[in-house]
Amino acid sequence: MAVRYRSMKAKDVPKCVEHIAAHPVLGPRYGSLIKVLPSAIRSSLGRDSLRASVFEEFQDSTTRFVGAGLAVFVSDEFFEELKTTPFFWLGPELVKRISRGDSPLLTDAAVRDANSTVGLNLVVWHNTIHPDDLRRAEVGTPTMTAFDEHYRGFRLRELIGQADCLDQLQGMRVAGGFYFHRAENRYGNFPEVSELDFESEPRNAGISRELAVSYSASWIGSLFLYAPPQFGFSRSEQRLLSSALKGGTDEELGDELGISLFAVKKAWRVIYDRVAACEPELIPSNDQADALIQDRGKQKKQRLLAYLRKHPEELRPVSRRLLQQEAAQRRRSPGSKSVFDAGA
Repeated sequence: MAVRYRSMKAKDVPKCVEHIAAHPVLGPRYGSLIKVLPSAIRSSLGRDSLRASVFEEFQDSTTRFVGAGLAVFVSDEFFEELKTTPFFWLGPELVKRISRGDSPLLTDAAVRDANSTVGLNLVVWHNTIHPDDLRRAEVGTPTMTAFDEHYRGFRLRELIGQADCLDQLQGMRVAGGFYFHRAENRYGNFPEVSELDFESEPRNAGISRELAVSYSASWIGSLFLYAPPQFGFSRSEQRLLSSALKGGTDEELGDELGISLFAVKKAWRVIYDRVAACEPELIPSNDQADALIQDRGKQKKQRLLAYLRKHPEELRPVSRRLLQQEAAQRRRSPGSKSVFDAGA
C-alpha cells in the first residue's frame, strides 16, 4: 500500500470535484457553486499561478483517489481581503470570482515579474483529503513532499491557507505556521479549538517572510529561503528540465512535451552552453576521446539534474531583465540582501 502524487491533469478534474462534493465540510460549503467548480479549475490549469497535485493510493491492482491539493498565486488586493474582516470562505470565493471573469489569480507575466522582484503571495486553495485519511502517517508525507516540490525555490512573500477541518488546522501548527487572528488582524499563537466550534468562522493560518526570518527552523519557514537563479533558463528550457528530473529518455521527453527528438537535443546543447558559461565546473570537460562522448553526455545531464534538485529556483519563472537589474543593484550595495529578502 503506497500513496503517491502527480500533477493534476484536465481528466482528473471531475474526480476532484466529486471528491470535494462528498467531503463532509467542503461539499456543504460550496453548495450550488459545485456546478461551476470544474470550469474554474480547468480554466486555471496550466497557468503558472496554479499548482495542483493528485494523490492516489495503490494496493495490488487497485488505485484509489485519495484527494487533491491546489494552491495559487494571487493578487495583493485579494490577499489583503482574505486577511480582512469579515473573513470569507476561501474556496467558494475563488470560484465565484474566477467564474465571473474577475479572477484574483496572477497572470503568467505577473508571476514571472513578482518572482523576480517583490515576491509572491501564495494561497492554499484546498487540500481535499478526507479527515480520516489525513490522520494516516502514509498520507501526510506525500502531501508535504508535493507542496515542497511545487513551491520551494519561489520568492515567497507570504503564505496563507484556510483549514477545512480540525486536523488540517493542527497540521498547519505542526508545520510551523501561525494562526491569523481576526480581532488583532495579525499572526499569533493557535487558539484552542474544538470540533464543536471549528466551523463557527473561517480558520486562516500561514506565515509571512518577516516571521520566516525568525522561524526558519520550521518546515514552512524554510520555504522562504531563497537565492536568485544563475542561469536564467527560458520557460521551454525549464519545462524540459522539470520533465527530465522525473526520468525518461530524450525520446520520451519529446513525446511528453510535444516536440521532436531533434528539438530536444538542440535544447540540451543550448542549456549546456549556458550552464558552462556561468558554472563551468558543472559541465565535464570535452577534452576526452571521441569514444567517451556518450558517457560525457550522461555525466553532463546527471550533474546538472543533481544541481537542479538542490536549486529549484532555476526552474521557476523569472524575468531575466529584472534579475539583471537586481544583480546590478546588489553589486552597488553589497551585503544588502538576505536569503529571505525577496525585495527588488
